[in-house]
Amino acid sequence: MRTAVLKFPGTTCEEDVVKALRLVKAEAEVVKFNSFDPDRYQGVVIPGGFSFGDYLRAGTIAANSEAMKGVREMADQGKLVLGICNGFQILVESGILKGALLPNLKLRFITKWTYVRVSRKDTPFTRGIKDVLLMPIAHAEGRYYLEDEEEARELAVFQYSNPSGLVVEEVNPNGSVQNVAGIANQAGNVIGLMPHPERASFSKLTPDGSTDGLEILRVFGK
Repeated sequence: MRTAVLKFPGTTCEEDVVKALRLVKAEAEVVKFNSFDPDRYQGVVIPGGFSFGDYLRAGTIAANSEAMKGVREMADQGKLVLGICNGFQILVESGILKGALLPNLKLRFITKWTYVRVSRKDTPFTRGIKDVLLMPIAHAEGRYYLEDEEEARELAVFQYSNPSGLVVEEVNPNGSVQNVAGIANQAGNVIGLMPHPERASFSKLTPDGSTDGLEILRVFGK
């Protein structure tokens, strides 16, 4: 699958994402936002960082770019779209995904490894993968919010959990409603999540040598 890894000014994780995607045999390349042609790709990843310096609000300037019109076209066509951290913020700010990402409850930047339960197995990204994944987070505005908590639970693809997959408030790192770590659109072809799967794709860099992030990314290699 030919996959674009979209780079805005301030994006920092694009090379890590490309390396991880190539581990799963995806044909991936970094594409600058102002030269992005959605017709050339079957999938797109919006990686983490600080697009446009997170000026005004995290992801909001990138969300209003011409490139995101192309991402919306891909989403509407059923192509695969993945937003990681700042990429998730951009997808929400653009309205491609529902809800909002607010400052962490304790108003601090959080960086730590977290367990997440895979709450939906009906998406191309999660079909057949493990029930619990270990991935790191690194964000200041990752508190997912949606006024309708029941809808938030239904949209949730990943929820912060303990190692056994139990979703409890004690392990919620940022105050997200329903412990949401990531959501999907109704069709399931668009996912945004705050944890970084690319940082959990190289065994020498993970706490237990696992490569749980590849579980999510492998769909781009099919």
